Amino acid sequence: MPATSKPFNIDKRLVYEAYKAVKSNRGAAGVDEQTIEQFEADLSGNLYKIWNRMSSGSYFPPPVRAVPIPKKSGGERILGVPTVADGVAQMVVKQVIEPILEPIFLADSYGYRPNKSALDAVGATRARCWKYDWSTARTTIAEANTRTSNLISSGIAFGLGMCDACGTMYCSEDSIRQLAPRR
Repeated sequence: MPATSKPFNIDKRLVYEAYKAVKSNRGAAGVDEQTIEQFEADLSGNLYKIWNRMSSGSYFPPPVRAVPIPKKSGGERILGVPTVADGVAQMVVKQVIEPILEPIFLADSYGYRPNKSALDAVGATRARCWKYDWSTARTTIAEANTRTSNLISSGIAFGLGMCDACGTMYCSEDSIRQLAPRR
């Protein structure tokens, strides 16, 4: 691809690959109510607009559509749904920075990482509880992602709890006794 006079070097192919990823995730319509199908009606023009704005540094994301999602425990949480175009722009950024930043993360970092989940974090914490002969194994969750604490507070993480006072995960001796196989 010939060099452009744009301040940010974003390959047009990358924008297309990002669009394909958004389409495979079945991205929903945002505040503009434009569906994937409507976006595809002028696919070339829409992708060019995203590329042009991002590579020139003038891209500004639109607001997200707030969608209430019911919680199992009652109540609801708000999910922000970006427009299809903004989903493509976000995916472009993800595809550019993820390979750069991924090697910098510690192995014990689980939040919003490829091929890692909140359940992986809980599993690693449980394994440490079993590995050491501690009455209480504590792992601070200051940097743990929100999904992990949600799993713990909803009781999915068997044998683990979270201290309301100090915000740490713990594995109590009683929990280990309940989970331990009988000898």
